[in-house]
Amino acid sequence: MDYREAGVDVAAGRDFVDRIRDSCQSTYRPEVLGGLGGFGGCFEIPSGYSQPVLVSGTDGVGTKLKLATQLNRHQTVGIDLVAMCVNDVLTCGAEPLFFLDYLATGKLNPEQLVEVVEGISEGCQQAGCALIGGETAEMPGFYAIGEYDLAGFCVGIVEKSQILNGSQVKLGDVAIGLASSGVHSNGFSLVRKIVSTHQLSWEDCPPEFAGQSLGEVCLTPTKIYVKPVLAALKSLEIHGMAHITGGGLPENLPRCLAPDQSIRIVPNSWPNLPIFEWIAQTGNVQQSAMWETFNMGIGYVVIVPQEQETSTIEWFESCQISAYKIGEVIPGSGSLVMD
Repeated sequence: MDYREAGVDVAAGRDFVDRIRDSCQSTYRPEVLGGLGGFGGCFEIPSGYSQPVLVSGTDGVGTKLKLATQLNRHQTVGIDLVAMCVNDVLTCGAEPLFFLDYLATGKLNPEQLVEVVEGISEGCQQAGCALIGGETAEMPGFYAIGEYDLAGFCVGIVEKSQILNGSQVKLGDVAIGLASSGVHSNGFSLVRKIVSTHQLSWEDCPPEFAGQSLGEVCLTPTKIYVKPVLAALKSLEIHGMAHITGGGLPENLPRCLAPDQSIRIVPNSWPNLPIFEWIAQTGNVQQSAMWETFNMGIGYVVIVPQEQETSTIEWFESCQISAYKIGEVIPGSGSLVMD
């Protein structure tokens, strides 16, 4: 008996690495040292920083992967993986530098997983960070054949004096919400439960989805906000930022405030996306549960002084990102208040 008979094909693994090499190298920045295939990825600290601080983040895609497997569409979840990590480190004001992925599967399917890595590469290009390495683990008996799991790891950089940590936020500052592209990568256990309970199909096309199927709408990748936000930091006075992921606005938005502050938002101050109306109605989901599970159409929030409200909205609109004033900072103890 050998390793292949036990379910692990080392030769297929080597071939897989060769097939993804070009996708990885297409993301390289000048600071990347060496190429793919070493025991570690090397990245030189960019010049121009007096006190550089490295900011790290890690995340996954969650049970959205189940949907990708069912529909045999795998590129968008690669973008999701990058987005969940780079949007997080961005909230400190950090520029994402490099990214690594961990991909585990029951049996290596090169066609399937090359598509995943191509999506990761696309996400890295959108974020301006380099895909400098990763790990692919073939684990027969642990994952079912055809299934896989993803995790991502990102490192960014920011000048120490420019780190956003809540201390810059002032009472009266306004919250500008940046539109999400849909469900992003949180809440899919609930979405999948609704579909299963009502015996629906991902191929169904509810009329409110304008010709798209439920599966297509749900597989829309998480929006990557990195380049527009980094550019905004150079010309606008941004006091705080939040990435709206699991826990929605109630959990994530207060994380960018000072301890003696809360934030009041006006829920009807931005359009409700059809997918969230569909989830609430089809699953009979209470509004409180919707707010605590989904981004509800706002994927990222920047906190700015009142006098920069208009210029901030205009900036993101010029970057083809819909932006809305959704609330303001008030005295409190780290909570979110809805009007």
